[in-house]
Amino acid sequence: MIAIIDYDAGNIKSVEKAVKRFEEDVVITRDAKVLRKADKVILPGVGAFGDAMAKLEGYGLVDVIHEITKEGKPFLGICLGLQLLFEESEETPGVKGLGLLKGKIIRIPDADGLKVPQIGWNSLKFEKETRLFEGLRDGAYVYFVHSYYLKAEEDIVIASTEYGTHIHAAVAKDNVFACQFHPEKSSDVGLRILENFVRM
Repeated sequence: MIAIIDYDAGNIKSVEKAVKRFEEDVVITRDAKVLRKADKVILPGVGAFGDAMAKLEGYGLVDVIHEITKEGKPFLGICLGLQLLFEESEETPGVKGLGLLKGKIIRIPDADGLKVPQIGWNSLKFEKETRLFEGLRDGAYVYFVHSYYLKAEEDIVIASTEYGTHIHAAVAKDNVFACQFHPEKSSDVGLRILENFVRM
């Protein structure tokens, strides 16, 4: 069973629809017991960092997420779900993230001709081999919607892209994976990424 964490963030249904293509049992839940029983867990999300952390805390999900990741279950953060895995974000100074990974979330710098938020397709440079990107070629295009980007410790970065600055687009550490882009909106490339996660 694959559990998608429900903390009132946007875009959860489209993630569910994409994962269901692989004939897996999928449940959207904030029930700690169900999350602990799941084989794999996804933390999706569109929204603001501070509001999202308040929701996770309010629903008692922070400790559960820490438990799940320590157990070694495959765990995937998507978009805001990636950002929440880190320590802090410039979007809401003073609010601590989950702190599962080392890095900071920074606003995309303003530049002539550059629209923020970034909304659209961008190519990935794969930094190292990983199960998440198995079967994909360097330069694969994926879909982004974000105003803030990740600057992580280099050893966990598995893909990067350029949008006015160098962006760490995906990370992996042991059983924890995360993408700043939306695989569920990234056509065949995104579906391959989700299938790779589902088959772990």
